[in-house]
Amino acid sequence: MSNRSYVHQAKTTPARLLDESAVRALAETFKVLGDSTRVRLLDALFRSELCVQDLADVLGLTQSAVSHQLRLLRSMRLVRTRRVGRQIFYALDDGHIVKLFEQGLEHVEERAAAPAATPSRGHGNPRRGVSVSSRRYRAPGASEKKEGGH
Repeated sequence: MSNRSYVHQAKTTPARLLDESAVRALAETFKVLGDSTRVRLLDALFRSELCVQDLADVLGLTQSAVSHQLRLLRSMRLVRTRRVGRQIFYALDDGHIVKLFEQGLEHVEERAAAPAATPSRGHGNPRRGVSVSSRRYRAPGASEKKEGGH
């Protein structure tokens, strides 16, 4: 039996909830991330900057299918492009997207490693479990820590 107190502490409640436009934008982002083909694309781009042909080869998809999904990911600012001559390379848009992918992956791996009999309720150490640090990706040209931007 736990000795923890579960008394509601109003001081820790946010001063205000998200406004409606932020809620819609965040929901739309998670909706886009809810497609397995797009997650596979993000996984490949998490590891390396790639062109459409390379992505198609790695994922076993047609260039048309890859281009269609990349267009959507780009419109949501989840991926960005870099042109070299006639070739366009894709990468995760910025550090926020890298962190979002890393944290989602860590959550999935942590849940897979947890015993089925004792599901986590999220009150323990959020950093326990499998680390994804060995797979960290830093976008080309991205600084270690950005000041003030998105």
